[in-house]
Amino acid sequence: MSIRPEAGRGPFVLALDVGSGASRGALYDATGCPLKGSKQRIAHQFTVTADGASTIHADQVVDECREIIDGIVEYAAHHGIPVDAVAMDSFASSFILVDADGRALTPCATYADARSRDYVAELVRRGVDEAAYHQRTGVRLHTSYHPARLLWAQTLPEWDRAAKVLTLGEYVYLQLAGIEGMATSMAAWSGICDAHTGRLDHAILEATGTPASMFQPLCGPDEPATPASTEWDALDAIPWFHCVPDGWASNIGAGGTDESTVAVAAATSGAARVIVREVPATIPHGLWCYRLGRNQAILGGALNDVGRALEWAERVLVGVDKHELAEVLRTPPAAAPFVLPFFSGERATGWASGATASFAQVTAATGPLEMWRGIVDGIALSYERVLDQLAQAGARPERVVASGGVVAAYPEWLHVLADATSIAVVPLVMKRTTLRGTALIALEQLQPGGERAVAPFGEAVEPNSANSAYFDALRAEFTRYYEALVAQVKN
Repeated sequence: MSIRPEAGRGPFVLALDVGSGASRGALYDATGCPLKGSKQRIAHQFTVTADGASTIHADQVVDECREIIDGIVEYAAHHGIPVDAVAMDSFASSFILVDADGRALTPCATYADARSRDYVAELVRRGVDEAAYHQRTGVRLHTSYHPARLLWAQTLPEWDRAAKVLTLGEYVYLQLAGIEGMATSMAAWSGICDAHTGRLDHAILEATGTPASMFQPLCGPDEPATPASTEWDALDAIPWFHCVPDGWASNIGAGGTDESTVAVAAATSGAARVIVREVPATIPHGLWCYRLGRNQAILGGALNDVGRALEWAERVLVGVDKHELAEVLRTPPAAAPFVLPFFSGERATGWASGATASFAQVTAATGPLEMWRGIVDGIALSYERVLDQLAQAGARPERVVASGGVVAAYPEWLHVLADATSIAVVPLVMKRTTLRGTALIALEQLQPGGERAVAPFGEAVEPNSANSAYFDALRAEFTRYYEALVAQVKN
């Protein structure tokens, strides 16, 4: 969708995206098209340890974003293009303790960090009614969210010096532009926002013994900051839209802007989400529901391991021919093993954060191709569980769109997803979906109702009825093993 800089028309948005594998940025015009040559990317990795840690140093990300902004500002100046706003998204459920000077005391804990797992049960012991908390905030008690992490953090030596708890985007904005404020959507994705009111949920903060003053004021998508002075003269006195969760941006970038479209994201992690006009009266027990602003919420479920599970397969199941793999993904083998692909815990729909990957029905005849197929089947059936509960909540989408690195790297995977869910899947054939979505969210505030370019879609992948019996049998086994695993982890 890139266009020449001279073809772009304002307003222009400098968009940043901090994902699991890289920080990215680009300059977008009013139609939501990136200007050719403006894209920047710096790769990074999470640090993962055996105790359940999954972290990245917050100042490393600040430096990455600074370098990316330097490149885009230089590009804009070279082409005589004004930057009219800055917008950012990051992976959600991040957690950093900072001191009174705003400096990080701890590495940034990512969504996959499970060191607070023992404190999920502690919340229940403290009298937190999980069902009521879920209906109030739209999330469950889980290691991905702030409540358990707040209890865990209070055991750290850094807690005594902590003045604030920040998410990663808040920290980046504070360091680069002195901006304070937390997007309502980011607070919702952190499990500390009342989904019905859009305000901090004081009941859960009281249960953790955490004062509300440790969090920055909540800001809606129409309440950007306008810093008087930043590190870049070109970015002074313009709107900086508070950092939003990548899940919202991913939906918008893929065309999932309303109730007509379920967006399936398949990258390092994954999700299936639909944007709704109001929080459902009853939120399905296996899903989350996050408030986005005054008039929108997003309903769905997340998978910790999609691309991460396939990266494990690439590393361990060596010697696989890609053409043979493509055929196995199109046509089920006679005897694929059974896999619960939870390499870093499970979220939707069982919320079993301590789950690990499990393999069954592996025989002497099982080879690398069959193992691959078993992993992909398990991922597809995990998505199906989310889609089933979306239907229970009344979601009746007209289409399912799929985007992310896994879609590009393994397009045949969409055949498995379509067969498992019995729904046609439309692939989005473009990169940087999330980054574009972040720009579009800002543009809708800068220029409401403006004309936007339509994202390119590929041909719909239809479910193959010949594979229905295979998935009917597999689904029953998946449910049996899945429910046993969730029960074992939670007990």
